[in-house]
Amino acid sequence: MSASEVSAEAIAARLSALGLIPRIERHTRYTSIEAEVPESFPPESWREVLHVMAKADRFGLFASSLSGRTLWALVHKTVPATGDVRGPGHQR
Repeated sequence: MSASEVSAEAIAARLSALGLIPRIERHTRYTSIEAEVPESFPPESWREVLHVMAKADRFGLFASSLSGRTLWALVHKTVPATGDVRGPGHQR
C-alpha cells in the first residue's frame, strides 16, 4: 500500500472513531474520503474533525438544507520520481 493510500485509510479510520461513516473512492490521481455529518453530531467533536481533515491535501464541507452536511477530503497519489524532473525544454 502506498503512503497516500495509508494516509487516506488513516483519515477514514479516525472519522469512523468519531462516529461517522466514511466512504473511500480511489481515482487515478487521488483518493477521496466522504462522510455524512448528522445533525446530532456533537459540537465538541468538530475540533477533532478539523485535526483529522488537516491531514488531507484538500478538504471541505458541503452543507445544504436539502442534502445535509458532507465532509470531503482528497489525498493526492504519490507521483513516481523520474530521472529528469524538470521536464522537456529545461536544459542546463
